[in-house]
Amino acid sequence: MAVTARDLMTTDVETVSPDDDISEVLTRLARAEFNGFPVVEDGDLIGIVTQSDLVDLFQPSDRTLWIPIGFPPFLESLEYAIDLSWDELDTGIDLVRNAGKPVRTVMTEDVVTVEPDDDLDHILDLLADDERDINRLPVVERAERGSANGSNGDLVGIIARQDVLRTVRDERRASE
Repeated sequence: MAVTARDLMTTDVETVSPDDDISEVLTRLARAEFNGFPVVEDGDLIGIVTQSDLVDLFQPSDRTLWIPIGFPPFLESLEYAIDLSWDELDTGIDLVRNAGKPVRTVMTEDVVTVEPDDDLDHILDLLADDERDINRLPVVERAERGSANGSNGDLVGIIARQDVLRTVRDERRASE
């Protein structure tokens, strides 16, 4: 029996809304064991936001400084790599200015997805793509209706790289 996305996916998916504040999502990412969230509106996947999307907001130059973020609107102290421009010391202003923006302003709308019946080979091809660094694949069911709202389909699960590696490992062990 061939392994499909349905066999690999986790159905309990943590998501964010396109209107969630960037500061809220940063706080959730600091506690999460993964580096991004699918962005869902009315059950439809409309984008994805990753840690690098959010941290890139605060990196105007090529020098990195690790600083704690713990002032309002952040609920607790976090630590991120901030690329500090020594010529313009307005990073604090950038933090405050960007913290209240909605996630929709930084999310990726062109999401790489799979469908529940896609096979393991297709999933491996996507995760091993040299041009994109994909760590998690949202699993969507395409609606029969048109996607006028920019939907990628109804989110039904997610597959992490670790899920795929575990399955390949288990299949190899079973065949020994």
